[in-house]
Order: sequence, then C-alpha cells, then structure tokens
Amino acid sequence: MARDLAPRRRLPPLNAVRAFEAASRHPTFHEAGDELGVSAGAVAQQVKALEGWFGLTLFRRLPSRGVALTPAGQRFAAAAGEVLDQLAEATARLRRQGQDHVLTVSTTHSFASLWLIPRIGSFRARHPDLDVRVVANNRLVDFSRDDADLAIRHGRGRYPGLRSDLLMHDVVFPVCSPGLRDGEPPLRRPQDLARHTLLHDDDPIDLEAVGWPQWLAAAGLAGIDASRGPRFTHTFMVLQVATAGGGVGLATRVLGGDLVSGMGSTGTGQAGTGHAGTGLVRPFPDEVPSPYSFFLVTPTETDAPKVARFREWITARAAEWNG
Repeated sequence: MARDLAPRRRLPPLNAVRAFEAASRHPTFHEAGDELGVSAGAVAQQVKALEGWFGLTLFRRLPSRGVALTPAGQRFAAAAGEVLDQLAEATARLRRQGQDHVLTVSTTHSFASLWLIPRIGSFRARHPDLDVRVVANNRLVDFSRDDADLAIRHGRGRYPGLRSDLLMHDVVFPVCSPGLRDGEPPLRRPQDLARHTLLHDDDPIDLEAVGWPQWLAAAGLAGIDASRGPRFTHTFMVLQVATAGGGVGLATRVLGGDLVSGMGSTGTGQAGTGHAGTGLVRPFPDEVPSPYSFFLVTPTETDAPKVARFREWITARAAEWNG
C-alpha cells in the first residue's frame, strides 16, 4: 500500500461552508437561501452544523430576525470566500477546456430576444462548427467564475480589467400599435401622451437609462404625469404590451427597431406608417439620445479563436446597423 505523501486534510462539511459563506454576504438566511436555491431553514441547518463542527458561534441572531457575524465568523467568512472564489475560477477554466466548439454568449434578456437571436443564424451559417449558447441575465459577468466566453452589455463601456469594444449607440423614442395611434384619443404629437397609458421599463440595473421622466423632460414636455402606468422588468415585455395596444412604450433603435414599421434592420426612418393592427409605429419622430451604448466585453486583449470569429461577425453586423 502506498504511503500518503501529505497529511490528510481535516475539512469541515463543504455544503455547510458554502451555505455559511452565502449567509455571510446577506443580512438574512432567507436571502442566502434565494441565492443557493434552498429555503432559509436549510441554510440555518447548515450553519448550525458548521457551528457544531467548530464548537463556535459564527452568527449572532438579531432581534429583527436578521443575523450578524461574530468575530470568529468574520475571520472564517473571509477565508471561505477566498477559497470558494478560487475553486469557482478553477472550475470555470476547466469547464472551458475541451469546449472549443461551444461559444457561450452572455447578454441581457431584451438584447438577446430583440436583436441577437433574429441575427444569430447568419453566424451559424458562417461558422457551422461552432455551437452558440446564449445565456440571458442582467447581471455583469465575472469571467473568472461564470461560464461565459464573452458578453454584450448596455452601459458606458467602463468595465475595469476587461476589454470593451463599442458596437452601437442608441436613441429612445415612443412606440405604439397603429390602432392606438389612429384611434381616439388621437396620438399624433408628444403632447397627446397626456391622454394615453405609459408603459414603463422598470429594469433596476438601468437606473440612468432613459425612462418616461427623462424622455418627457428632454422633449420639453411639462404637465404629464411620468409615474403613471404599468411597469415591466424588460424592454421586450413593454414592446409586447405596446404591440397589443396596451399603451405607449419606449423603444430604441437597437431594442425594438426591427419591430417598428418604416425602420427596418438599419434603424433608419421616422414615424412609422404600418397598417392598423400590425407591429409597432412611431406616432411622432421625436427621439432622445441614450446615455448608454452596446459593447462587446471580453476578459483579455487576446481573443481565443472562437471569440475572434464572433467579434468579427458582430462587429460587421453592428456596422451595418449603424449605417
């Protein structure tokens, strides 16, 4: 029998460590459970098991039903977080090995559904050996932990430590169904918005994006209550409701331009001239520049071959779109 060359590691139960580390970053076990996809009670049980293993109290239970780390808990949380980060980074690197035929693209739900998915077929036609995997979420990618080769993000392009390449600038404008535009009350001038339902894109990460308050102010319109109307978490939801005649939404050249009559794939054109009951139209040509643009974000200056192929494709498509 071979002799051990290193002492056996005496480790605490790793599931309990993972639950404890998540709980250390949240004010309640409930929020930690949401992150891990388990109940608050399950997190509490794992933390109790870890405390029993150490024979130490790691959390103080607060009267408000929250929790706070003890000094011992703070020390172990820092060490556990560092170890789990290293493990996640090693896992991500290993998962990417041997997957040269799979390209994972991270982007937002609305960009994926409204711009990328309708065009991805041309990339597949050009590179049939690559299997594209699109992952939609609204959080920024951590390339050291997440299983993503590149990201397309809506922002100002400032992502420290990452390469960021501008794809498309954007403008924001109202859209509605042709029936709403041509019905009663009329919707032909910006002032007419006062008598129509406003649909809101209530994405919490885009706090500086142009919503109705910013759009109305930039258009010089006063006396319109910009807070009224239903709210949705994604642009594509707003545009679906607008298409159904449920109100007036804000679209952009990139997020919605393909759906607007008279704009087409280049994003050009003014007020739409669609037929009643089909698609979306711009009831008037007024538009406001967006403070955000779309960027291709990658982890290094030197692309892997599959990333370079995608960069070449999307840069060309974005140039066509920009006209």
